[in-house]
Amino acid sequence: MGTSNLNEGNLEAKAIAAVVEELERQAAENPSKLRVSRAGDKLTVDGEIDVDAVVMVVVGSMAGGP
Repeated sequence: MGTSNLNEGNLEAKAIAAVVEELERQAAENPSKLRVSRAGDKLTVDGEIDVDAVVMVVVGSMAGGP
């Protein structure tokens, strides 16, 4: 009955955008270890991912961080 359902889609979109941006940042930082490409709403990722960094951006996006 609270307002959490009203913001759920927005939070999900923020979290998805944060993950994609973080993966692209990691790929730009070290292209020999990670490649990321977009095709429409599809994302292809090949290589090593710093999962801790991805988790931190998701948590930050959910908490209202930058």
